[in-house]
Amino acid sequence: MNRRKFLFAGTRLGMALAAGSLLSPKSVLGRAAPSETADTAKTTQNPGRIFITGSSDGLGYLAAESLQAQGHEVIVHVRSQQRMPAVRKLVEKGAVATVGDLSDLAQIHDLARQVNAVGRMDAVIHNAGVFSGPHVLMVNTVAPFLLTALIQRPRRLIYLSSGMHKGGSTDLAGKDWLGRSSAGGYSDSKLYVTTLAAAVARLWPDVFSNAVNPGWVPTKMGGPAAPDDLHLGHATQEWLAVSDEPEAKTSGGYWFHRKREEPHSAVRDVRFQDLLLAELARVTGTRLA
Repeated sequence: MNRRKFLFAGTRLGMALAAGSLLSPKSVLGRAAPSETADTAKTTQNPGRIFITGSSDGLGYLAAESLQAQGHEVIVHVRSQQRMPAVRKLVEKGAVATVGDLSDLAQIHDLARQVNAVGRMDAVIHNAGVFSGPHVLMVNTVAPFLLTALIQRPRRLIYLSSGMHKGGSTDLAGKDWLGRSSAGGYSDSKLYVTTLAAAVARLWPDVFSNAVNPGWVPTKMGGPAAPDDLHLGHATQEWLAVSDEPEAKTSGGYWFHRKREEPHSAVRDVRFQDLLLAELARVTGTRLA
């Protein structure tokens, strides 16, 4: 039987390395033939290493489960040590577990260190998000920005957006980015993370950076009455993370169910992109290199 290990990392949480499931050798995305189905990527001979934030439940967990079943090396993320049992099945099958609260700047820094300790990622899926509460902007926008800046540059970046981003405000003045006084807006947060994806695509031509609208799907956030297909809700980000199909190896897109759509006009506005990046650099003390 293969020797396996998983990482219960997070120095701030007092966690350490423990013996467990397989970490495959350092690998790169495979060069597989186009997928046989319309919504999933075929397993490759050389699996990729993929980090997924917010993977203890919902679309993040489903994406991790699916990519792992395809043979990819998955690095999952939970908010706290108490959430670790939620990913136990994935860890037992070989996933690496990381820990960090995305509403806390210090823990985001520590999470990036945990991911970099595993090795360079082939893809990062910025899936984690909250719909309401004081930390909407922090979790949905600031954390993806900071992780993008701190994690070794991967080949592919996927940011979870929402159709609601089109109702977001382009006024960046007075935003409570760190959740210290007010809730902030979900639509705003999704406009900003979609703009971040487009800015990264412009500034990092060696990386495929895209945003995905997963639809209104029946997760804990979406609710049981959500009308969209749950499987399609995570298929596009998986495809963008690992597929070798020409369409998946493009950058700067806003995707819904594997089809490009036009985002809010501000997303492609270079001036707005630069203003957003400057504001996020100001509040985090970290610039996007």
